[in-house]
Amino acid sequence: QVQLVESGGGLVQAGGTLRLSCAASGSIFRINAMGWYRQAPGKQRDMVARIISDGTTTYADSVKGRFTISRDNAKNTVYLQMNSLEPEDTAVYYCNADIKPTMTPRNNYWGQGTQVTVSS
Repeated sequence: QVQLVESGGGLVQAGGTLRLSCAASGSIFRINAMGWYRQAPGKQRDMVARIISDGTTTYADSVKGRFTISRDNAKNTVYLQMNSLEPEDTAVYYCNADIKPTMTPRNNYWGQGTQVTVSS
């Protein structure tokens, strides 16, 4: 069984920084892609950043130049470094991963979410 466990959310003032982590565990054969999504109250869940197995990254326009996604393949962990945070970044952040487990078909997995609140 595969699980994603997030950490690093919290309350920060505008202009501040936070670093989110997401570790995948379980019977993992291969991780194809990992990423972060966010959902603000009353809004849909949107992609923030994504990194695939060869290191290629994709960012939402609203976070380009401020957020950086990285990945430690040895630890099955993805990070999101968030700089110059704005009140508009306030949301629940969810980790997402495209994983092929050892004994079951490839699937898409979600973490439980971590709250990020940016005060003005």
